[in-house]
Amino acid sequence: MATIWFFPQVAMLPSGKLALLPSAPYLIIAMGLLLSLYFHRGRPFFMFLVLSAVYWSFQGHLRGAPAGIAATVLFQSACVLVPLNIAIFSLMRERGIVTVAGRLRFTFLGLQALFVGWAVEPGHVAVQQFLACRFTENQILAGLILPQPALPVIALGGIVVAARAIKSQSPIDAGLLGVMAAFTVACNGIATDHLTPVFMTTAAAILTLGVLKDSYNMAFKDDLTGLPSRRALNEQLTWLGRRYTVAMVDVDHFKWFNDTYGHDVGDQVLRMVASKLRSVGSGGKTYRYGGEEFAILFPRKGRDEIIESLEELRRTIADYQMRLRSSDRPNSPKEGKKLRHGSSRGNSTVSVTVSIGVSENNGDRRHPSDVIKAADQALYRAKGSGRNRVCS
Repeated sequence: MATIWFFPQVAMLPSGKLALLPSAPYLIIAMGLLLSLYFHRGRPFFMFLVLSAVYWSFQGHLRGAPAGIAATVLFQSACVLVPLNIAIFSLMRERGIVTVAGRLRFTFLGLQALFVGWAVEPGHVAVQQFLACRFTENQILAGLILPQPALPVIALGGIVVAARAIKSQSPIDAGLLGVMAAFTVACNGIATDHLTPVFMTTAAAILTLGVLKDSYNMAFKDDLTGLPSRRALNEQLTWLGRRYTVAMVDVDHFKWFNDTYGHDVGDQVLRMVASKLRSVGSGGKTYRYGGEEFAILFPRKGRDEIIESLEELRRTIADYQMRLRSSDRPNSPKEGKKLRHGSSRGNSTVSVTVSIGVSENNGDRRHPSDVIKAADQALYRAKGSGRNRVCS
C-alpha cells in the first residue's frame, strides 16, 4: 500500500535520482542475498536469485510493453514461472543453501532458465501459442498486460502462499505473499514508466524484511512455546523503569513427567503451561527462561498489585486436566477434535502444578539481576514449602 501511495511521487524526483532508480532492485536483492546467506535461509535466497534473473532479463530485453516474439515469450514465461516458484518455495521446507537440497534447487532453477531460452527460439510454436493463449474475452481481462495463462497460476499460487503464511506464521512466508503481489503489479505495469523497478524493489524489500524478522524470531523467540526467549527478557530489562516486579515460575516435578511419559508429553506440558502464563493478568509479559522455568515481568507494578493474578494463575494451571496425545492420534485437527468429544480412546489426562517466586526492585534490589536472583530464591522457598504455591 505504501508503494502504491509513493509511486505517483516518483516522476517528481530529480533526474539524477530517477537515473538511479533502475539499480534499486539490484541493491535490495544483493542485501537480501547476503542476509539469506548469513542466516542460512535457502528459500528466500533462491527467491532472490529468481527476482534478480527476471529483473535483469526485463532490463535487457524489454523497454516498455513487450514487442517481438523473443521479448514477448520471455515476459510471458516470467509471468507464469515466477508465481509458480513463489508457491513452490512457500511449500518447501528450509533445507539450507550449500546442501544436497540446495544443489537440487539450483538445478531446478537452471532447468527453468534453459526452458525459457528454448521457448524464445523461433519454431517452438506450440509453447509460444500456449503462453499467448486467451481463454476468454471481457473488458477487465482486455485491460491487463499479464498473459491469461499466468492468471490462474497467480490466483492459485496466491491462495497457496496465503494459506501457508497463515498456518506457519512465518515472516518469510508472509514475505513471499508480498513478493507475489508486488511482482504481479510490476509485470502488469511493465509499459508504465518507472513502475517495474519501483515494485521489483518493493518485492525484494518485503522479502528482505521477512528474513530480518525471521532472524529476530530465531534469536528472541522460543520455538517450542512461542514465548519470547531469555534473550528477549534480558533486552527488556535494560530499559525498564524504576518500578517493576519479576515472577519466576517453575513446573513442579517436571523431570518425573519426562521420565514417566516421555519427552513428547513433557513438551505438551510446557506448551500448556506457556499458554496459561501468556494470559496472566496485571499487565504481565511471560518469557521462556530455560528448561521448565519461565519468567513473568510486570512493568510499573509492585508485588501487592500482582500477587492475586499470580495466585489465580497458579490455581488455573493446577485445575487444568491436560489430555495426553495418544499414539494413534489423527493428523487432522478436526478428526482429533471428534475423537476427543466422541470417544473414550486416548482420554487419559494429567495435571501439573507450578511454584512461583516473586520479587520487586526495592530496597537493596536495584539491578535487574538482583531482582531475578531474589525471585529465584523465593521460588526455591516455594518448592521447599511443598510446591504449588506463590512465595515472595
